[in-house]
Amino acid sequence: MATTAIDALEMFAGDCLLWAGMPRENAATAAAALAGTDACGVYTHGTKLLAGYLKKLRGGGYRATAVPRIEREGPAWAVMDGDSCLGQVGCSQAMDLAIHKARQCGVAWVAIRNTGHIGAAGQYALQAAAAGCAALVTGNDIPSVAAPGSRGAVLGSNPLAFAIPTDSDPIFLDIATAAVAGGKVYAALQRGESIPSTWLIGPDGHPTTDGSLYPHSAALAPMAGHKGYGLGLWCEVMSAALPGGRMTWDVGSWIFDPPERPSWHNASMTVYDVAALTDATEWSERIGRLRAQLQTASPAAGSHGVLLPGQREMENLRLARERGIPLPEDVRAKLREASELSGVALPAGLRD
Repeated sequence: MATTAIDALEMFAGDCLLWAGMPRENAATAAAALAGTDACGVYTHGTKLLAGYLKKLRGGGYRATAVPRIEREGPAWAVMDGDSCLGQVGCSQAMDLAIHKARQCGVAWVAIRNTGHIGAAGQYALQAAAAGCAALVTGNDIPSVAAPGSRGAVLGSNPLAFAIPTDSDPIFLDIATAAVAGGKVYAALQRGESIPSTWLIGPDGHPTTDGSLYPHSAALAPMAGHKGYGLGLWCEVMSAALPGGRMTWDVGSWIFDPPERPSWHNASMTVYDVAALTDATEWSERIGRLRAQLQTASPAAGSHGVLLPGQREMENLRLARERGIPLPEDVRAKLREASELSGVALPAGLRD
């Protein structure tokens, strides 16, 4: 498969966002998050989203020149209004603020309401890990996930991500609280692939393998049944109920709503300054010992052993830096659409 250099993909995304009217610094922030997500191998939440974002920005649903602001705050917390900004911009600024407050207080919580679709929540957790902090990120979305006992959706595929700084690669996890992110259902349909029976709940409240029913006649199954339902509810409270953002069906669909309509997404960042909370040498020893205990566990038959959360993504990132990103065709098609919308030429590795 042809590959694309990370910096070329990032520049393309940034130029498209500049065309849509975003200031250069904000365009660069969003482009880095999108290309970085692709570089980690998470293609459902990377530059595949770019064309849809351009439509929302040009339509006015997302404000290209939005200025997120602090609505209220204390020494270790804040609530921000995103001003309908692109989610990558608002969440990055919220994480910067949370890191700053954690430096002062040890632990901090910052929520941002009224922002755009936040993309890959793990990118903001990694932002904290790069600053030497551990972080927990939550988000909410329009309902697409059933609960045990329901026929239809009751919560969004509300993301939950964490990152832990170490002496080497961060340990990090980025998951939807659904059995699978909705983007994976769309991607499977676009590629003509069947889906497992564990992904969707049909209109009768029972599992279905008909991906074409989603999202209008089917809901995503919750991750691990009642456990995923509970975690999704926690994300809804931390991201929206506590800071005063829109909840459940009051959140818009950034994909299906008209481009002039905001989506009113929300997110929260909880940050722990490791250096303030523990001795750096002791932390390094403890986290190193924990890593070793996990990775030296006896492997199951046919297994290569235990992977740490984020280990596969970090390896993808290393390979992408060395060889470029092998973008699948469904992503490449969306990038062609972004190029047609904006008039920005595709990077050489993406041209037919």
